[in-house]
Amino acid sequence: MKIIIKVGTSTLTDKDGLLNKKYIANLAGCISNLQKNKHEVVIVSSGAIGAGMGCLKLIKKPKTLREKQALAAVGQPLIMNAYAEAFSGYCVSVAQVLLTRDDFDNRTKYINARNTLSELTDRGIIPVINENDTVAVDEINFGDNDTLAALVAAAVDADKLVIFTDVDGLYDGHPSNGKLIDRVEKITEEIEAFATGGSSSGKGTGGMKTKIAAAKIAAASGVETVITNGSKPELLEKIVSGAQCGTSFAAVKQRLEAKKSWIAFGKKPKGNIFVDKKAAQALTSGGKSLLAAGITKVSGTFKRGDTVYVTDSDTKRNFAAGLVNFDSGEMQLIKGKKTSEIKKMMEYAEDEVIHRDNLVIL
Repeated sequence: MKIIIKVGTSTLTDKDGLLNKKYIANLAGCISNLQKNKHEVVIVSSGAIGAGMGCLKLIKKPKTLREKQALAAVGQPLIMNAYAEAFSGYCVSVAQVLLTRDDFDNRTKYINARNTLSELTDRGIIPVINENDTVAVDEINFGDNDTLAALVAAAVDADKLVIFTDVDGLYDGHPSNGKLIDRVEKITEEIEAFATGGSSSGKGTGGMKTKIAAAKIAAASGVETVITNGSKPELLEKIVSGAQCGTSFAAVKQRLEAKKSWIAFGKKPKGNIFVDKKAAQALTSGGKSLLAAGITKVSGTFKRGDTVYVTDSDTKRNFAAGLVNFDSGEMQLIKGKKTSEIKKMMEYAEDEVIHRDNLVIL
């Protein structure tokens, strides 16, 4: 089994903001046991900025980009040293992998990252992945490592995504008085409504909302997700064996093929194409390609080959994503027009705005 384990800042650090090396050593022991049982493990680790803050004895979380980047540069080697030291006791090597959104958006980089991770796990090396905070800017960052973990899970065709947090899972209210939800078969608007607010500890960048969003990505890619209390890494063995721990989110029975998973979640959408009811039905039920005639509105700035959302004009819901065959300027000219009319305007124009082979229903 291939398992992605996401560890948050609040789990990795103690009450003083310093790296909790005792916890990391315990985590390493639990993961090495999984390896002995022939499981492949990838860690997606937060904590670089938090470790940097602890090292420099800072109390307030930085707000500016340059402060965050500087603290990440201080904290990242501290985290890797802690992991390397902990795993060395079990004769296991670790590898640092730093990624940005651009590494997923670019198909060549995406495949290279996927191949590197596969080679590492094949050799029994534990990849420790983090967002490359020292260079990431708003345009190329993930915003949280929950999303990064889900994208990694999709990229490497993982079997399980385990998200460690500071509560036992998803509750139908506040954790202090709500009921823990054991199993979610489908992530609905009601389930999403239970996930409100940011990081409960105030240390991380996400919260339960980003974890549900990550579970949604993983589920569509055929990966089961478990959100559970990270203070108990010994739960990993039970989770892998199928025992109920925390909140589990079912995966779809038929996972997306690699290319479509990349289209749906790897590439960052650059705009929206709004379609009428007839076109929406043709895409969702008829398995058709998207033609210009059914398009009512276009928003955003994008190039040919970029990913765009396909949006229902009535409900404003993004129900599909795909690689577009026209840029945004051309789309403004051809929206609502028949293919025969477009051919007169653009002699070498494609028949489809998005071909069904490059379209994913979300």
